[in-house]
Amino acid sequence: MASFLKGLLAAVVIVGLLLVMNALLSREGLFGFGLPGVDDYTARLLVFIGINITLAVSLNLINGFTGQFSIGHAGFMAVGAYASAYITVYHGKAIEASLSGFVGETVAHALVLLLVVLVGALVAALAGLIVGIPSLRLRGDYLAIVTLGFAEIIRIVILNIDVVGGATGLTVPGYADFFWVGIFAVITIIVVRNIVRSDMGRALVSIREDELAAEAMGINTTRYKVVSFVISSAFAGVAGVLFAHYNKFLSTNDFTFIKSFELIIMIVLGGMGSITGAVLGAIVITVLPEILRRLPEVGGYNLADLRLVIYSALLILTMIFRPQGILGTREFGLNWLRRPQKRPAGDEAVGADKGVPIAEQSTEETIKERDNR
Repeated sequence: MASFLKGLLAAVVIVGLLLVMNALLSREGLFGFGLPGVDDYTARLLVFIGINITLAVSLNLINGFTGQFSIGHAGFMAVGAYASAYITVYHGKAIEASLSGFVGETVAHALVLLLVVLVGALVAALAGLIVGIPSLRLRGDYLAIVTLGFAEIIRIVILNIDVVGGATGLTVPGYADFFWVGIFAVITIIVVRNIVRSDMGRALVSIREDELAAEAMGINTTRYKVVSFVISSAFAGVAGVLFAHYNKFLSTNDFTFIKSFELIIMIVLGGMGSITGAVLGAIVITVLPEILRRLPEVGGYNLADLRLVIYSALLILTMIFRPQGILGTREFGLNWLRRPQKRPAGDEAVGADKGVPIAEQSTEETIKERDNR
């Protein structure tokens, strides 16, 4: 009961903070006050950080914890984005009008977004299942090639479907904002964290460490890999929905293989097999190019023109001196704030009934105690 109350309190605090931040980042502000120095550009950057956190953490479930090598995350993101955009562009207003008569315009607006998030997640999960069942029997480079090919096939197919804009792109209603992006980023982190700490998570880690040994221990490696692939794809679809309905415009150029490589860089930089590492990598890789754009002119040379060279050099140096990533497989948490508990050692660890060290209790005494009870 106590853990439930703690979880409920944490949820209320997170939702409250996101609501306040969303209000401060809006043009109207909170009670007329906004965050100082935060313009539309900075607010937009914060939203993209949240979307990339969802993508990086979900991809880390496959690449970091399961030990597979998928480069097709942008394809699942595109599936979720375009599936949800089709609903909101052609049916969104009608659905919202039918709901607003019962729950009001604001709640109807939110319900439409939640509906298309669910649709985007399900369609992306189905795509992950279709790709995962045949391809996850492969390993290493072969799996990477298959997932990369799938992402490009999806992009080319969308490019030739006029009903979703084709090559000209598609204008999408703006249902998402910082609050919803933050909510689903937190949900992604919590879900992946709970999976990793469960029996399923231990099975995934065993597959990463030694797949043959895991199979020898009776673990259905293909099944677990497909399940992790489907869950990761579903969250990629959610990120695609949020991107579409915040950016308000979709183009297939947003989902090229470069986006997939960018997500790979995030989790490699932060640490493969670390949730907080994926979050850190998403923040750094989203913010760093924007910082490099504003580099000053030095000695007659505009450093901003060399931003791609500097960006690549920084990544190379990181891989040389920290190949396991910034955090490796470690997690950053608040456990260090807790007061350490003293544990009885040696002869201080006594039996409950005998008053003698547990290690010195004989088997006969233990049996007699059990029978007496």
